[in-house]
Amino acid sequence: MNRKEKIELARWSVEFAKKSGADEAAVDLYQSRDIETEFREGKLDQLKESTQSSLSLTLYVNNRYSNHSTNDIRKESLKQFIAEAVSMTGYLSEDLFRSLPDPKYYEGRKEIDLKINDSNYEKVTSEQRVDIAREIEAIAAKQSDKIISCSAGYSDSHGESVKVHSNGFEGERESTSFSAGVEVTVEDGQSGRPADWCWATVRFFDELPSAEFLARGAAERALGKIGQSKMESGQFDMIVENRSVRRLLYSLFGPMRASSLQQKNSFLEGKLGEKIASEKLTVIDDPFIIKGLGSRTFDGEGLALKRRALIEKGVLKTYLVDTYYGKKLGMEPNSGSTGNVIMEYGDKSKDELIAAMEKGILVTSFIGGNSNSTTGDFSYGIIGKYVENGKIVKPVNEMNISGNLVDLMNQLEHVGNDPYMYSSFRLPSLYFKDVQFSGI
Repeated sequence: MNRKEKIELARWSVEFAKKSGADEAAVDLYQSRDIETEFREGKLDQLKESTQSSLSLTLYVNNRYSNHSTNDIRKESLKQFIAEAVSMTGYLSEDLFRSLPDPKYYEGRKEIDLKINDSNYEKVTSEQRVDIAREIEAIAAKQSDKIISCSAGYSDSHGESVKVHSNGFEGERESTSFSAGVEVTVEDGQSGRPADWCWATVRFFDELPSAEFLARGAAERALGKIGQSKMESGQFDMIVENRSVRRLLYSLFGPMRASSLQQKNSFLEGKLGEKIASEKLTVIDDPFIIKGLGSRTFDGEGLALKRRALIEKGVLKTYLVDTYYGKKLGMEPNSGSTGNVIMEYGDKSKDELIAAMEKGILVTSFIGGNSNSTTGDFSYGIIGKYVENGKIVKPVNEMNISGNLVDLMNQLEHVGNDPYMYSSFRLPSLYFKDVQFSGI
């Protein structure tokens, strides 16, 4: 189905829903192709390809709301599907806050080529896909005789979507993504089997890192965990490595959502315009980064997006407000989701932050744990490295940090200059002062 046919089918579906009795309707039409390859211990373990076409239908009927989806997008089938969906919606309870967004929020959509679609996607061959995974696995396995298993993979995806609303919104999106990497497991001589990974996801095939980079990265990280153990409890400075910072920051995003505010499930309620973190912390939602993994010009509701500061020099600047909960709270919707999350970066690399640390722990990953969105209290298990006088001394694991997120964010001392580029969360390493760790 070509672009014109997709738009025409979406428009027809919306009109048919209204003719069937819906007051308002929204249609999302998707087509995607996904391919996965996995090599394990020198053998091709998986080669999977899937293609999918689907239509999602959102209905508003006499103050009642429902959502339906189907993979059969032939018009004759859709007629029955839509008519039955409208009929069923009439049996639901009323919800006066459910509606499509006011069309004024569709206005001002930025016209920009975000370069999120690789036009050469179809030129990537099955042989190339298999060779990439094979090469990564082979290089990783050769890094040490302590390596006992490697699982390398490659995947790519191409997707097209059309969104049409009965009150005037129309939008299209076409995107690609390419991922490759490996997980390595090693024998530590003490019946333990520490593992680690190195993966990358990009928009363009030719921007994937080399097999050497991915294989060596995973092997070095796994080998660096040999001998890891608990330490005695104590207060240490803490560096959270860039690719793990998302876990901390995401704990703030839940309480920033309008749904949490409306349900009295947010420790950030009433904190708009107030200081909640160190002035070193500036967090920005930027949906317009070229080739960004979270780049887009409109959100899932069709709202036109803007670059916005979420936290600026420690001050909470905005909540994440969708249409439904915005109506309940009397707030203007500004999108309840984020695109690319970035920060105001500092001037030190991770290595420079480590060199400046007298006594502390470099956290390389979080394991388990949770945070309470109502109180801000958290408890996370960590894996990392003990640092003394600017040098990594030994690997540590099975330790725990706990406290309150506001207190922790106010302990932020330095922001790194090393954003993790293979995620929609392009976050740098962060340095915190005087964090309480629980261990032995």
